[in-house]
Amino acid sequence: MDAAYTPRGEHRTRVAWIDTDAAGIYHNSAVTRYVEAAEAELMRAHGLPGYFPYAPRVRYEVEFEAALRFDQEVTAIVEIERIGTSSMTFAFELWREALPDRPRTRAAFGRYVTVHIHDDGHGEDGARSKPWPADWVTKLRQLPVSR
Repeated sequence: MDAAYTPRGEHRTRVAWIDTDAAGIYHNSAVTRYVEAAEAELMRAHGLPGYFPYAPRVRYEVEFEAALRFDQEVTAIVEIERIGTSSMTFAFELWREALPDRPRTRAAFGRYVTVHIHDDGHGEDGARSKPWPADWVTKLRQLPVSR
């Protein structure tokens, strides 16, 4: 990516009860949902609302550093590290916002790769990668359309 601008998305929310176990501690899978919400913000800000159906994840890594509990505020931040011919690499961080007795803490971080696909009409087995549309790449390398 250009050192002058890195496409970034951010999503702030609270840990919902549905995202927790019986003790009120978040499920590992909640990270994916928070990160995807930040990714959606990134794509929406760059004028690419139709991105998701054509960009499945093909690799996903996460390191867990701190527990999140029901109703805590969290912020997911996603940045595009690399735009390839038909894939994109994203880095992310998930932060637990400050509490009265605790500072802001990184709860998880990682990276994932998406691939641009095209379904040739033969169902899932017929989906093949293809280059990102040139206008998508151009939009992602420019400042967002709205902030």
